[in-house]
Amino acid sequence: MATRLFIARHGKTMFNTVGRAQGWSDTPLTEEGERGIRELGRGLREAEIEFQSAYTSDLGRTILTLDIILEEMKRPRLPHTRDKRIREWCFGSMDGGYDVDLFHGILPRIFNRSHKELSYKEMANGIYEADTAGWAETWEQLSGRIINGFTSIAQQIEAGGGGDVLIVSHGMTIGTFLSLIDPNYEKTTYIANGSVTQVTFDDGKFTVDTIGDLSYREKGAELIAQETH
Repeated sequence: MATRLFIARHGKTMFNTVGRAQGWSDTPLTEEGERGIRELGRGLREAEIEFQSAYTSDLGRTILTLDIILEEMKRPRLPHTRDKRIREWCFGSMDGGYDVDLFHGILPRIFNRSHKELSYKEMANGIYEADTAGWAETWEQLSGRIINGFTSIAQQIEAGGGGDVLIVSHGMTIGTFLSLIDPNYEKTTYIANGSVTQVTFDDGKFTVDTIGDLSYREKGAELIAQETH
């Protein structure tokens, strides 16, 4: 049986809403964010995917997201594990600051280029250089923990006979993972809150199936609307 990773981005949070860099800092899901994840959970239930287990990062926004998904899927007892390797980037002393200051100010000044033109490696090195607190990770540390985290999860599922696993992680972490397993990946598809990126693991190799898929959320929203009228 193939091993498939369904990687959801957590629901929209307070910092997401006001445009603050939310790395290792954490804020709760907003009412809109919780609603979007209820839609996702309902859509996944309708799709009848038989998840073997679930994983989140160790940050509260992913844990709450999974709780809501499992409630909507009516699978509260699905085994789930927290793995800090799939947590978000650390923005160091800029964590919690405004996105515009980091991505449109600090990084462009370091490289004299728009942040959209920068690779993940360049962005990580820029953040590491600009961090005055000494908290940010080097690219080697960051990329190493992310690829190790997702690979370890995939290997565990494969060793148990394969199947589907649900993972809740973070926008830049998911994008970094995609860039590490697919050299042709470009940061063109926005990984929205509540979207699902699907990856297949077979014979030690990852294949990207879909990126930032919102169809589960859209179907769930449609079903919830029908059920409440």
